[in-house]
Amino acid sequence: MAENITQPVELDADTFLQSVEHKRRREDALALLPLFKDWTGMQPVVWANGLAGKPSSGILGFGHYHYKYKSGREGDWFLTGFSPRKQNLAVYIMPRLSPYEDLLEKLGPHKHSVSCLYLTNLAKNDLNILEKLVRSSLEIMKETYDWRTS
Repeated sequence: MAENITQPVELDADTFLQSVEHKRRREDALALLPLFKDWTGMQPVVWANGLAGKPSSGILGFGHYHYKYKSGREGDWFLTGFSPRKQNLAVYIMPRLSPYEDLLEKLGPHKHSVSCLYLTNLAKNDLNILEKLVRSSLEIMKETYDWRTS
């Protein structure tokens, strides 16, 4: 069975974030880094698609867990994290966002998919609400999966 294309890579988190071309995404990601370290109690690991000379295409993941689907597919992924993309700052809430509708209403401007929040201007979001989302989702992941801090 094929491995995930996105894997942990040997790249310093600060180097990764400084390589982000979009100024607002870089600034927002640099602001989130110490918050995620505090909220998770973990150090970041850069996850990327082989990097291919493009470190700005990665994700800062915190912790990791092993999953196995009923289909037999299994792998490792981060517990939570974020990625400074060109269009937005993506924040990964791995156990799904559907249980958090009440918090999402208070977060401020955002879009979301099943497990990913898309923020375009962190200054317009309530960081206390984001902290609650990250901490709560992290606890669910820790209760559900065999996990590690790095």
